[in-house]
Order: sequence, then C-alpha cells, then structure tokens
Amino acid sequence: MASIKDVAAAAGVSVATVSRVLNSHPSVSRDARGRVLAAVDALGYRPNAVARSLRTAQTRTLGLVISDVLNPYFTELARFVEEEARALGYSVIIGNADERPELQDHHIRTLIDRRIDGLLVSPADGGSPLMREVALSGTPMVFVDRWIPGIDVPVVRADGTGAVKDLVAHLHGLGHRRLAIIAGPAATTTGNERVEAFREAMGELGLALPDAYIGQGDFQAASGRRAAEGFLALAEPPEVVFAADNLMALGALDAIRARGLRVPDDIALAAFDDIPWFVHTDPPITAIAQPTADLARAAVRALADLIEGRTPQSVTLPARLVVRRSCGGRDATDQRSDR
Repeated sequence: MASIKDVAAAAGVSVATVSRVLNSHPSVSRDARGRVLAAVDALGYRPNAVARSLRTAQTRTLGLVISDVLNPYFTELARFVEEEARALGYSVIIGNADERPELQDHHIRTLIDRRIDGLLVSPADGGSPLMREVALSGTPMVFVDRWIPGIDVPVVRADGTGAVKDLVAHLHGLGHRRLAIIAGPAATTTGNERVEAFREAMGELGLALPDAYIGQGDFQAASGRRAAEGFLALAEPPEVVFAADNLMALGALDAIRARGLRVPDDIALAAFDDIPWFVHTDPPITAIAQPTADLARAAVRALADLIEGRTPQSVTLPARLVVRRSCGGRDATDQRSDR
C-alpha cells in the first residue's frame, strides 16, 4: 500500500506539501497541488486514520509526551518547553507516558484528535507502530532526549559519551577499579547508549565490566533500589555504583543506607541526569548534567520550523560531568549544575 512518502516522491514535493494538499491548505501552488493529486490517483493512496486526523487549520497548540512526569529531569524539560513555546505564541498540552508505551500511544492519539499543530515526544520505547504511522502521515514531530532509529524526524538530544568518559576517568583517578552500572531499559536509546559509553570508557582504561556489575533498571527509583541490593549482596561488591538516571540513583542510595553503609566511605555513587536536590543530599552526589533548557528550546524551535514549512536539522548538545563528594576525593565541588 502506498504511503504519503511515496506520494511525495512521485509528485516531487515534500511530505509536508502532500499533507497540506490533502487538508486543502491554501499555501500550496496550483502546479504542486495538481502533481500531488495526480500522484494520489496514480498510486491509489488513501490516508490512514492518523492522516485523516491532521488539522485543517493551525490551533497554535503543541503536544508534549514525556516519559515520566515524576522524573525531575522531564519535569524541568517540560517547564522549558512550555516557556519557549509560549514565547513563540504556542500553548502546550502535556501527556505523561509513565514509561509505558501503551500510555504513550494513548496520549499521542488524544493529542492528534485535538488537532495539535505538532508533537514533541520522548519515546518510552523503540517499537511503537503508531509513532511510525504518525511520522509517515506528515504530522510535524520532533523527538527530544530519546529517539527511535529508522523514523525520519528531527532529534534533539544530549550526547553523554564524553561526560561518561570523564566520570570513569575521575573514578579511576580516585583509585576505584570495581565499577557497576544500573542501566536503563534496553528498549530505549538512552538506556543502551549510556551503558555502552560506560563499558567503552572502562575498556579504554583496562577495566572490565562483568555481567554481575550490570544491573537492569527502568529509570524509576524502585528498580535502582533492587539493582543496588543485588550489587551489595555479591561476594565482592563494586566500589562504585553509577545509576543511568537520577531516580535510579536515589533508589540505590536508599539501598545503601538500608544496609548501614556510608557514601562514599563504604561505596561511591554517581548518577546520570543532575537534579536540584543532589547538592542537598549527604554527601552531595556527583552527576552528569544535561543542558535541559537548551534542549527544550532547540526542540520547540525545530518543531515550529516544521510546522511553518521549513526543514530543521537534528541537534546534539554535550552533557557534562559535575563532580561532588559522593565518589570521594578532595577536588570535589558541591555546586548546582548550570543548565
């Protein structure tokens, strides 16, 4: 069955132009409109359910579907998205996926039914057929923080590879050799990327990452607690636990304290995704900080460009290491990271 991309290719126009023709948008030239309609007839293209729900006029409303509203990183991201959208004249409707793909898809259907002008999505996993259908339908969409390989939409994200390497070098310099990680879900790009960056950084320093030192989490606190309990029960527990997000780090901290252990005297702790209260824990927690405000602004601007017919590029910004006292050492600082 022909897709909207097939129609665009046959007509020699963009997917956005096909979408405008199908929705009787007045901005398309007579020539382009004729070529699109001819391609539709020749290919026998029929808009699917998502395409039929495309807007007929702008509502100046954006949809934002985030992975977990209880995660302070996503809460802060949503705040900056709303701030930038308001500056550009848009309102934002937020859907919380709670790390559940089926809830994510529910929010996306609801937002499209409400005729939002475009979608910002941080995917809960990489296998949503609906997400691919939305992309093919011509609905303006941008992935932020996470993305789905093979879906051709702009991606705005942070690259934590360099910061993870800095973290491992910092830990190595403090004399730590047994390093463990609580990984995020393998179905997410960030879950895979962070554990592979950690493994690679360790390998460059001649350190092994045994399977027993890889805990499986789901970016929520309870999984961090379970993974840390597993590490602490080993005959030779790790010297450092690196949690691949902030909520899992807090869960790990609970498990460490429940055993009567102290950070960093008995075991060190570090996290991906800095949050405001990491400076207030005892000791303050070393973390990798993402440029949350810059990511949010870039994502909103990319989506606005798509809505207005321009072609934005994907954006990748560097994350950075913020050293505090949770891993030991005298060179630590306890400042809040600058986002």
